[in-house]
Amino acid sequence: MNTSHPLFLLRLTVAVMLLMHSVPGIFDNGINNFGNFYLNAQGFAPFGVPLAWAIKLSHIAAAFSVMTGKYLRMLGFITIGILVMGIIMVHGKEGWYVVGGGKNGMEFNILLIAAIATTMYPDGWKKKST
Repeated sequence: MNTSHPLFLLRLTVAVMLLMHSVPGIFDNGINNFGNFYLNAQGFAPFGVPLAWAIKLSHIAAAFSVMTGKYLRMLGFITIGILVMGIIMVHGKEGWYVVGGGKNGMEFNILLIAAIATTMYPDGWKKKST
């Protein structure tokens, strides 16, 4: 990744956030707990643990994608879909704020979705001319 690219700092930050949201769970049993205790309880049994691993591994892939620019739109849409489902299933009912005016809200997910979309479409939503 070109460190002089205008989006370098945003890309680096998104990659670090995605890695920090997924890698620790590999070592502290968080992914298995997420699958067993949350996803299975939400009706995904017996697929909760494999689904949890797929989600977290997709975050790791997306982190590398954001930094390299390879497969960015495909992995970006997958990650945005996961974040939207997180809002629907967990964060939305907790309100807007992660801390301060609330707890565990959706503001972090919204910001991360916007940041990922910006890395996917650095020139905005304009059509490419042919």
